[in-house]
Formats: sequence, C-alpha cells, structure tokens
Amino acid sequence: MGGDTQSRASADAGAKRNSMAVSLRLRKIGIGTACGLALALMLSACGEKNAFVPPPPPKIEVAQPLKQTVTRYLDATGNTAAVNSTTLVARVQGFIQAIKYNDGDLVKAGDVLFIIEQKPYQLSLEQAEAGQSSAVADTKKAEADYKRQVDLAAKNIASQATLDQATAAKDAAVAKQKQSDVDIEQAKLNLSYTEVKAPFDGIVTSREVSLGQLVGAGSPTTLATIVQLDPIYVNFAVSETDVQDIRSSMRANGLTRDDLKKVPIEVGLQSEQGYPHKGTLDYAAPSVTAATGTLMVRGVLPNQDRALLPGYFVRVRVPRAEEPNMLLVPDRVIGSDQSGRYVLVANKDDELEQRKVMLGQQVGDLRVIEKGLKPEDRVVISGLMSVVPGEKIEPVAKTIAAPPEAAP
Repeated sequence: MGGDTQSRASADAGAKRNSMAVSLRLRKIGIGTACGLALALMLSACGEKNAFVPPPPPKIEVAQPLKQTVTRYLDATGNTAAVNSTTLVARVQGFIQAIKYNDGDLVKAGDVLFIIEQKPYQLSLEQAEAGQSSAVADTKKAEADYKRQVDLAAKNIASQATLDQATAAKDAAVAKQKQSDVDIEQAKLNLSYTEVKAPFDGIVTSREVSLGQLVGAGSPTTLATIVQLDPIYVNFAVSETDVQDIRSSMRANGLTRDDLKKVPIEVGLQSEQGYPHKGTLDYAAPSVTAATGTLMVRGVLPNQDRALLPGYFVRVRVPRAEEPNMLLVPDRVIGSDQSGRYVLVANKDDELEQRKVMLGQQVGDLRVIEKGLKPEDRVVISGLMSVVPGEKIEPVAKTIAAPPEAAP
C-alpha cells in the first residue's frame, strides 16, 4: 500500500513539470512575437522619416574692396654708401708723438687725431724766420745804395755801370726777401702737417700705426680712415622702361633735371617694416648702362642716429603719382593656380565664383587690384580653406580696414 502511494505522487509531479514547460514555451513564443511586431513597427516608422536634409550653408565673411587714393611707387633695391670716406696719411716724415682719439670715436671736423714729431719743423720755421729778417735788412741796404747811386748819377758823379750794379743788388735783395717769405710759408705748412686733423665729421677707424713709429719716410703712410655717416647716400638702379616713363611724366608736368632733388625717396632695411628712412633724390646718371639697361640713381638721407651704415642692402621706393579710386583687398585672400591669381567672390545668389585678377602694388597688408574686380563685388575674406567655387554660403558682411600708412 505504501508503494502505490509513492507511484501516484511521482506521476503527479511529472505531469506538473510537463505543464510548466509547456506554459513557459508558450510564454517565450508570445514575447518573441511581441518583440518582432515592435521591431517591425519601429523600422516602418524610420523608413517613413529617412529623407536626406542638406546642412545649412556655412557662414563666410565677405567684404567689398576698399576704395581709396593710392600713391604709385617705383620700387627698387640698392646699397648705402658714405658721402665721404677718406684715408688719413702722414704728409711729413717723423715719429708719432701722440694719438688723440680712441678707435671708433665720433669726431668733429678739425679735431686733432695724430701728432707727428714737431720739433724739427718748428726749428725749420725759426730758421726761415731768421732768413727773412736777414733778407729784409739786405733789401733795405740795397734800396738805400740804389737811391744814392741814382742821385749821384743824376749829378754825373757816379757812372752808369755803378748805377746798374746798385739796381741789380736791389732787385736781388727784393727777390731774396720774397724767397724768405715763401720759406716761412712752407715751414708753417710743414709744421701744420705734423697735426693730422679730421677733415669732416665722422667716425675714425682703428689706427694703423703705433706711438713712436716712424711715418712718412719715402712715401705717405696710412694712419687711419675716417667715414662720414650723416648724411648717407643710397645708390640704386632704375630700369630703362621706368626711366622713359619718368622722363615723359616730367615733361608733361614741366619738371626739369634740377627738380629731381625735390623728389622724396623712402628707404627700409631688410629687418624693418615699411620704409622708415626718408630722404630726397640727389643724382641721376646722364646715360643708361647698355649692359644692364638700367640708369644709376642716388638718394641722400639724414642719418643722425647712424641707423644706416655704408654697405647695407636696402629697399627703396620713390613716389611717382597718386591714383584715385583704387580697389584694394587683403593680400592673404588672393589665391593662385596655373592660370594666374584669383579671389573668391559671392554672386547675387550667394554662390562663390573664382574671379581672375591683375595685381598692383602692395599697400600695408592690402594689395591693389588693377583688373578683375568691381567696387560692388563681395570678396571672401575668411574661411578660404573650407570653401570651393560653386558652393553656396551665408555671407556675413564685413569692412576692410585701411592700412595704417594710408589712413588719414
């Protein structure tokens, strides 16, 4: 009886497990179906809203070209040169007694730089002065004898030969006195040469002789060199074409060759911004160099602060004429390709166009556009690396600022 009870309990437990398995399987099928239906609905909904929406056009800064009067310049390169550069030499023989400057000193005209042994030349001057005194005495005696012989000859007491001798003695004494005067001047000149002075304001180079050294023996001895730095020259060349244009302009304006010295020039070093040094033209060669087709021109500039030294390589520009209503754009917005230079311009539909341009001179950070632009054109001035011709943009209007050197 106990065995029947256990068999019935086992059968009931197995039936219960089968019922639970069937229920779980049905539940899983229901969940999967629900998920599948939800996924199908989601895909259906996404398919209805998957149309492409283009991004908005980029905001790009544009500006109309700056219109203003521009001074046209003749640009060139040149070199600075000293107005005066002289080698100081010993003009008399002697030993160096004193050196009155330090190497590289700025000196004034007339400053004593070297002193050569003076005693021999001082003695020569005293000797010449003594000779002059003797000559003056001899002249007085000869003139007195001459007058006496003239009186005697008038009274027929002295012979003509005696009078002739007195006349010759007087003339010789006068000549000897003149020679003594010349000897004194020569002695004074030689004595003055013992002091070597600066012929003009300038800087003296390092000395080439030492104290106690014998100089001027046989030939002049170089002592040092003095260079004038204020003012200073700038030499540059102008092309034959520019020369012809300038001459035509001068004739049209009634200018003469002398008016060249009124023409201003501007000079800048390679390490400087712009052209801070101002001067005027000073000289133009009378002929063009056939080998180079250029005309040599020279300007002169004040150089009180000695910012310019002889031999510098410099940039030079000479104003030629003023051109009104010129169009300028920032130099950085100008591109280039195989066909030349161009800028990007926004048309009336706000689409970008590539506009070929002819460039003029640079004014500060701006560049003159000779051809290719109109005053009303809108030139792209930002985002140049992210846009291409034909692209539509949202223009943001800006204004091009005038360069500092052209601003009023």
